[in-house]
Amino acid sequence: MENNIKKCDSINNKEFISIIEDLINSETVQEMKKYRQHYETSCFDHCYMVSYYCYLICKKYHLDYISATRAAMLHDLFLYDWRVREPNRKGLHAFTHGKTACDNASKLFDLSQKEKDMILTHMWPVTLKFPTSIEGFILTFVDKYCATAETFEVLKSKMFMKKAFRYAYVFFSLLMIRF
Repeated sequence: MENNIKKCDSINNKEFISIIEDLINSETVQEMKKYRQHYETSCFDHCYMVSYYCYLICKKYHLDYISATRAAMLHDLFLYDWRVREPNRKGLHAFTHGKTACDNASKLFDLSQKEKDMILTHMWPVTLKFPTSIEGFILTFVDKYCATAETFEVLKSKMFMKKAFRYAYVFFSLLMIRF
């Protein structure tokens, strides 16, 4: 996923960067780099990629790409390791982090109602609250796509490593038999 962010940066899409520049320069948003989201991907990197794809899709279809881009960059602004159960955290992460992210983002940035709704509902259909805009659905589906891609990337590399070790074992076993 790190390579994907470099790829986005190398595109040098000034408009995309200008839309989220105030967000990504925030110390609080930068803290997202401390927390893993999916396997090796940080929460920041995940949100950055979701934001970039939302930008591309919404711009292409003449939708509100600015709100979609900004909401996507903030959709997982929860700032905790969701794998560690905290006694003061109520409910399961999948069901509650949209509200936490929205609350955190609202304290830092002036969000429109559409942006708040997109952040709150990005976990649909896991949560029952339905996105109220096309951009909200796009964020929801792009988030699922990126999460799946991040997971698959790690699983694929692990499967490759297992296969490589298997072939190395067979190769060295044949060498030992020969000698």
